[in-house]
Parts: sequence; structure tokens; C-alpha cells
Amino acid sequence: MMNFRTDLALERRDLYRKANNIAEEVDGIQTEEEKLGEDIQITRVNVLNENGEQAIGKKQGSYITIDIKNMKIAGEDEIQKASEAVTQELKKLIANLIGEQEDILVVGLGNLYVTPDSLGPKVIQDIDITRHILTYMPDVLDKQTRPVSAVSPGVLGTTGIETLEILKGIVDNTKPKLLIVIDALASRSIERISSTVQIANTGIVPGAGVGNKRKELTKETLGIPVIAIGIPTVVEAATIAADSLDLFIQKLQQEAHSNSFLNELQEENKYEMIKEVLAPEEYNFIVTPKEIDELIENMSSVVARGINYATQK
Repeated sequence: MMNFRTDLALERRDLYRKANNIAEEVDGIQTEEEKLGEDIQITRVNVLNENGEQAIGKKQGSYITIDIKNMKIAGEDEIQKASEAVTQELKKLIANLIGEQEDILVVGLGNLYVTPDSLGPKVIQDIDITRHILTYMPDVLDKQTRPVSAVSPGVLGTTGIETLEILKGIVDNTKPKLLIVIDALASRSIERISSTVQIANTGIVPGAGVGNKRKELTKETLGIPVIAIGIPTVVEAATIAADSLDLFIQKLQQEAHSNSFLNELQEENKYEMIKEVLAPEEYNFIVTPKEIDELIENMSSVVARGINYATQK
């Protein structure tokens, strides 16, 4: 299987098509697109069978990508519109998995003190929690209110406990019917950093996009459905270098200064060669943009609002 270097199903599908010179859709994958105004593009990638799984390395299910323009300078109106797009897609997935008043546990993965990895914990701070109020003060809320609880379990390096082990204990004791897990992702493109939301109904493998896989959080491991919401916040230095080499080769070809070696240098070869040079010297950094603080604040608001609107009527 290809080394995709990205958590996004849409990017994996595009990379697979390019690598295999496929003009049409990949066998086992179905794609739908929808435009919301000028700034929001929704792409739904559905992995239908084992052929689709093997092609892009993603489980059968739905992967919804919401691309949002201008998040670096987003104001209240832009954040609200983006959150409504998240709500629209999330509501559909929730309705297909559980009843209108069944319990939901929202989980924010990541490290609050490392900005590119702080998305999950920051979202948790803004989730409307209702489970305890319904238990201890039921008259305060509408009878149709859904029980929602939330937790940010920290990271293995801080707790010494796998996230799956923590969540398994919580699920066994509080018995939610659905998990919504938020995490930072890795992207293949610097343009998608904190401007793209991926929502999937297949769960998540934390750290997969940067080669630091932890135990997967899925229905198979936790016993209940898991919806994953992820936002790319980092890319690998080798990926940026490979993209730069792409532009370099393109420029050479445009000016007719290319040679056979450059023409034969394929996508995977470029990346592996660059990574081979960088990794032994510990130079294969994970890179994030200088505006990451503002981007994380804006996108955490988008995701928190989207979840709050989607989990209640």
C-alpha cells in the first residue's frame, strides 16, 4: 500500500488516482461534491468495499471533507457558517447510528499545551454538557434534551495510559451509545492546515498520519459507534520538500531543461529519498504555520458549535 502521509480520505483518493493514472473514480469508492456559497466545499468520499479499503487504506464507511476558505481571517459570520456545515453533516451521521435522546460522549484527543495538538481539548471546553444536569437537576432542562458528556483523556506521554484503555473504562461505566472523537490530523497539503474538517463514521487511529499509531478507537474496540472529527494541523517537512521538488521539476519541464532522471523520478521515490536524507539526522520535522494559534481558536469554535447544534434539537 502507498505511504500516503495524510489522514484525509479525499487526499488519499486523489493521490491513488494520480499514482495509478486513473481518470475516473477508484474502484470501490464513490464521491459526491457540494458547494455552500463561495467559501465552503463539501466532498463526501464513501469507501464501499474491500477494493476501496485496499486502495486508500481506509475502512469502509463515509468520510466527509469540509474545506473552508479564509480561516486565517475568519470573523463571526464565517465561523458560524462553517459550524452550520459541520452540523449538517454530523446530524445525518448521528441520526443513522442512535436515537434522538440517546447518550453521547464527546472526546477531545491531544495535548492542550502543544498548540497544533490542542484542538481536541480546546473543543471540549466549549461543549454543552447536559448529562449531569439531567441526572441531578432534570427540571432545569427541556425533557427532550439529549445527555451529553465530555472528556479530554490527555496523551500517553503524560498519563502513561493508552487512550483506548481510558475510554474503555469510561464507556463501560457511563454506557454512552455513541462517541464523537476530535483530534488533530496530518495533511498532504499545507493549504489544508486548519481550514479543513474531516468527519468519518469509522472511528480513528490516533497518530496514524505522522507515523505514531496508537490503538484504534472504533466500534470494534469500544463496542459502540465512533464518529471521528479531525482537522489537519501539521504536515511533514519531507512532504513540503517533495512538493517543492514537484514545483522545481515542473519549472524545469516548462523551460525544457529537464533530463531523463527527473522525468523518471516518481512521487513515492521523491518522498522516500528526501525522508531517507532527513530522518537519520532527525530533521524530518512536523511543520505547522505561524498563524496556528488563531487557526486553532477559529476551528475549535467551528467544531464545538457544530457538535452542540448537532447533538441537540
